[in-house]
Amino acid sequence: MVIKKEKEIGGRTLSLEIGRMARQANGAAVVQYGETMVLVAAVCKDEIREDIDFFPLSVEYQERTYAAGKIPGGFFKREGRPSEKEILSARLIDRPIRPLFPEGFKNDTQISVFVISSDQENDADVLGAIGASLELSISDIPFEGPIASVRVGKIGDEFIINPTFSQLEESELELVIAGSEDSILMVEGEASEIGEEVMLEALKFGHQYIKEIIALQKEVIAEVAPTKREVVLPELPEDLPARVDELVRDKIREAIQIQEKQERRARLKEIQEALLEELGEEYEPYHASVKEMFHDIEKELVREMIVKENRRLDGRGMDDIRPITCEIGVLPRAHGSALFTRGQTQSLGVTTLGTKIDEQIVESLEGETSKSYMLHYNFPPFSVGEVRPYRGPGRREIGHGNLAERALKPVLPSEDSFPYTIRIVSDILESNGSSSMATVCSGSLSLMDAGVPVKCHVAGIAMGLIKEGEEVRILTDILGDEDHLGDMDFKVAGTREGITAFQMDIKIKGLSFEIMAEALERAKKARMKILDIMEQTIDRPRDDISPYAPRIISLMIPTDKIGEVIGPSGKVIRGIIEQTGVKIDIDDSGHTIIASPDMEMANKARQMIEEIIQEPEVGKVYEATVKKIMNFGAFAEFMPGKEGLIHISELDLRRVAQVTDVVKVGDKIHVVLKEIDKDNRYNLSHKEYLRRRSREKQRHEKKD
Repeated sequence: MVIKKEKEIGGRTLSLEIGRMARQANGAAVVQYGETMVLVAAVCKDEIREDIDFFPLSVEYQERTYAAGKIPGGFFKREGRPSEKEILSARLIDRPIRPLFPEGFKNDTQISVFVISSDQENDADVLGAIGASLELSISDIPFEGPIASVRVGKIGDEFIINPTFSQLEESELELVIAGSEDSILMVEGEASEIGEEVMLEALKFGHQYIKEIIALQKEVIAEVAPTKREVVLPELPEDLPARVDELVRDKIREAIQIQEKQERRARLKEIQEALLEELGEEYEPYHASVKEMFHDIEKELVREMIVKENRRLDGRGMDDIRPITCEIGVLPRAHGSALFTRGQTQSLGVTTLGTKIDEQIVESLEGETSKSYMLHYNFPPFSVGEVRPYRGPGRREIGHGNLAERALKPVLPSEDSFPYTIRIVSDILESNGSSSMATVCSGSLSLMDAGVPVKCHVAGIAMGLIKEGEEVRILTDILGDEDHLGDMDFKVAGTREGITAFQMDIKIKGLSFEIMAEALERAKKARMKILDIMEQTIDRPRDDISPYAPRIISLMIPTDKIGEVIGPSGKVIRGIIEQTGVKIDIDDSGHTIIASPDMEMANKARQMIEEIIQEPEVGKVYEATVKKIMNFGAFAEFMPGKEGLIHISELDLRRVAQVTDVVKVGDKIHVVLKEIDKDNRYNLSHKEYLRRRSREKQRHEKKD
């Protein structure tokens, strides 16, 4: 049975359809908005995985290039590993739905999102989240939905729902919101230094449309009336929970008083190992369940300590920020470097300046674009005292790097005023909570150390939440364990003027806008404190870039002169590069970048290019190089790529019998451009130059 429901959202029709495609999946839906379509399918195994203590959910987001009428680039001509955009889109879908599966459900579940049509105006990621909610809700898979996702922009004083790509270019805000009918579940986005009150207004604006989309989903769900499979929890000995509680509760309560992370975790590990040993072989088949019980007791006690005693794992108060140190110039040959340490979280931020050649080319359904600014985040295993193989950046690294990249983007100079490619790398050397916000801070410091003329500093802070009934505790600068055991992770980055990036994940239902407003206000106060510390280290960019960074000169070449600068088979431009050692990049508009660590050579290259593009001027004196000798005169290059004839009669004031009596190939000779004839040929004269010299000499003699 095919069911299709439609509703106008933001001036475009949102269509939900089930029953036509992918019917062997547990649930499948097609979502269309404008002419962008996604197919979302969910499959869940019947068997329970009893050997794990987590929910095995995977979300795959894939853009089919046929969606935009394109054939993939590269040798294989088919879609390959996921792009950064696909990874980020998968995260936007995964994060709001993951907390809505029932506790104890451990069946392998996979959600596949295929972008099958793209109008190159409407982003498919929010459609993927809507489709994931719908296909889970109509399937037999247990899911506490539905939810919906929207994008919010702001142009002028007006909020826009699901702005198009062209509208986003003008928008001062890009906010992706996922939520249920009564609560926000996830927020992610960037802004041009907006105020906290604008952020809240945007959330409320987006939530209105979320409720409308959920209502449309419910119409489909009501017609299907799905029967959900029962969540089968493992059968345990009746006495096991009480025995575990009796053996470890007091020991765990004592262990969580240890404020140092590694020592605390080592003690908890000892307690857990001793518990398994004391339970003996009789309970060996239930080890996975015992570990879950242990974790639940730890979670309960930590939350109790925070709510009832107003005391956190490391002894801080609710609004206290861990000790911060900032160092700059820590790497002698890097263009800019900074070490930002906040408690046991440490980021080494390094800025490298490159040329246009170093830009990243990005292929997407919307077309090929280039990036002159990028931030890469690395999370090596030693940062948390672990041993793991290095497999390249994972989804977490991509997501954290993108968040920090967005946070710093609003303060960067325009490409016209600072024509460099900027790459920031954050290597996390220690981690105990909010390493992405530490990356924002180290990145901002390293930009100033590199002499990049940024507008101001950007700082970031992560806020947490513990909610037990009506009791609510908002935590500033959360630890890793507070994130893991808590109910909210809200990262806010910005300047003194406003917010530049944000990311929020909620693990509970019913978070009010009042709580969010309070969290934003506390985050603002914390951000100001961190900015104070950063500004004490360096309060404005260095006056000059590193001596190891390339010096860049930018100039415009008339489009009809580009061919002359490049020359046949690149001969002319290669000659300039060989003589000066610079890098030269010329785009189709004539915008030219000259880069070199040696400013003298860069200026020499610019002078050579300017000589090529300048128009020959009749009556002007030029230094020419003799290229060819003929009986009737000599051909000389008087400007790069331009040759003229010095007739034998124009070689000297006296009569010349043979050309070689005056010049030979390779000689430098001053000439005057006497004429450009009707065939655009250049007639040069050394005789006229000599006459001018003689007249000038006579004038000086008269003065004397």
